[in-house]
Amino acid sequence: MAEHSVETYVKANLSREEAERLYELGRDAVIWAILEITARWQKDREILDLSQSSELSNPNIPSGQIPVYEKPNVNRHRGKVGAKEGHLGTRRKTPERIDEEKEHALEKCPCCGEALEAAFEERERITEDIPEVKSIVTKHIIKRYRCKHCGKTVEGKVTEALPRAALGNKVIALTAWMHYGLGTTLSQIIAVLASHLSFEVSEGGLVEMWHRLAKILDEWYEEIALEARSEAVLHADETGWRVNGKTRWLWCFTSKNLTCYFINRSRGSPALLEFIGKTFSGCLVTDFWSAYNRITCESRQYCFAHLFREIDKVDERNRSDEWIAFRKKLMRLLNDALRLNDAEGVNEYSWESRYARLLDRLGNLCGESWSDPDVVRLCKRLQKSAHGLFTFLIDENVHHTNNHAEREIRPAVIMRKVIQQNRSDKAAHTQEVLMSVYRTLKLRGHDPVKTLVDALSIYLETGKLPALPEKKLSDS
Repeated sequence: MAEHSVETYVKANLSREEAERLYELGRDAVIWAILEITARWQKDREILDLSQSSELSNPNIPSGQIPVYEKPNVNRHRGKVGAKEGHLGTRRKTPERIDEEKEHALEKCPCCGEALEAAFEERERITEDIPEVKSIVTKHIIKRYRCKHCGKTVEGKVTEALPRAALGNKVIALTAWMHYGLGTTLSQIIAVLASHLSFEVSEGGLVEMWHRLAKILDEWYEEIALEARSEAVLHADETGWRVNGKTRWLWCFTSKNLTCYFINRSRGSPALLEFIGKTFSGCLVTDFWSAYNRITCESRQYCFAHLFREIDKVDERNRSDEWIAFRKKLMRLLNDALRLNDAEGVNEYSWESRYARLLDRLGNLCGESWSDPDVVRLCKRLQKSAHGLFTFLIDENVHHTNNHAEREIRPAVIMRKVIQQNRSDKAAHTQEVLMSVYRTLKLRGHDPVKTLVDALSIYLETGKLPALPEKKLSDS
């Protein structure tokens, strides 16, 4: 059989007439054509898989820009799902208060329809649910008086709503918490109010009330920022933000007691100097972003997690002998530091000796004559940050990672995906004020809605906000 006569039929868009002529060439011709088509298809598939895998491994392509169906499945070797053997388990606590009782009885058998005799036993089941909720419309009759002593006209104060506001304080505090505290969209909030509470409100009216709320809570925001500047241990992180279509930066300064968000035009030292100042009296925990070095601190702690991620990133593309040797020494050094931090029962002399050896090993590692570009770059970073790598070993209140700041900035990152941007500088200020207040109240263990409603009531009565609530002792 002449193979060139069959070659004309080996293609993807084979017509029925061509297939019949191929069949007439005989059994060997059909088998050869099928094998050739299969081989070409397999080759094209391998090229496609290679191009997709190169895209997935390209560090310049963000993960969010790769379609979900093109991402490879990750086999995570997890243990058995559920509690460990012997664990007693937990369940919802039985309510102490019973509001009503309902009896469920039967007169006929649901299976055969015969009449039933008296029940031979009974069991109890307790459920909790949300009752039907309706908005309360209140007419405030405000009596006015004229003082005979000073001649001024005075009237009773309405503490349930802001001046000239048609919405009560509970609605404002609840919706602001849903948006700035939980990340719920404006349209979703309006849908919940309309469907569950039978409460109609416009987007513009709601946003304007949030602006008014933020203006009142400016005093608390400044107090949070002032406390942040005086914290013994302060974590810091930053992420991109958009204001009216322009790039801004959202800074997060947080401790165990507070979180303060700060939106600024700069990602560099000008923003840090504006918020913290030139000096900081506590320990500043950050990643290796160079802008933080402009702040003079009593002590520092650079994030081990960022360092480990950088090592893994280099390890994926650099397998030179020099890099492997450097990586082995550095990982052993960092893990020895973590083991020293977790060690128990170590006497003072032994601890100081092991700590001194860590510093010596770090100096010797960075002092060697390396030629690999990645090794040289990391050595320069380690030399600049050597004073802030092992602070967590000296101060038990300092953690070796900046995970707390990353956890606290995550709500802002999630909200950025929802709202995309702020449309004005005024909206950006409302964003930073209300997010800071709600996040701080959560860290301190307070009910955000009730706390704000009570604070607004005092403000409308006295003209001054109460002090920012301290952290609850039970949550300390």
